[in-house]
Amino acid sequence: STGSSTTIIFVICIVFIYLILCALYESLFVPIAVILSVPFGLAGSFLFAKMFGLENNIYLQIGLLMLIGLLAKTAILLTEYASERRRQGMSISQAAVSAAQVRLRPILMTSLAFVLGVMPLLFASGAGAESRIALGTAVVFGMAVNMILGTLFIPHFYCLMQRLEERFTRNKLSQSMSPKKGTAV
Repeated sequence: STGSSTTIIFVICIVFIYLILCALYESLFVPIAVILSVPFGLAGSFLFAKMFGLENNIYLQIGLLMLIGLLAKTAILLTEYASERRRQGMSISQAAVSAAQVRLRPILMTSLAFVLGVMPLLFASGAGAESRIALGTAVVFGMAVNMILGTLFIPHFYCLMQRLEERFTRNKLSQSMSPKKGTAV
């Protein structure tokens, strides 16, 4: 059925995105912060599509795929900057706050430019208007909701995942560096 194949495709896409982000960050946990930001935008898309009485058709799904890429880009901007600051010696919280402060304006500007640029799709009329409205609803409201909620929560997700990463890495390092039983130190 189409619904189950769509779900499988979305899951495969998320796994591939996660693996690519793992390679980018050289981390197993920080990419989760990026992926956790995506549901805000998707929830906004589905909520407004439901409010406007739109069905989950192929146009809405294409809009969601485009939206997932844009939402991940926003989260990558924040987490990459925070990771860079962390490597420079900032605390996890300082790195996240610094990233939020420095990247807020570029994120808001690109998000608003995108939302305003796609806004005419919401007011489409004539032949094919239903498809343009579905696509526009998915991307405009998904991006708008993520612009508000994502910029608030992504730094928190980064802090949580970076702490997990460092705790896991520290435990792993301490286990590999501890002397084995029966060996002389």
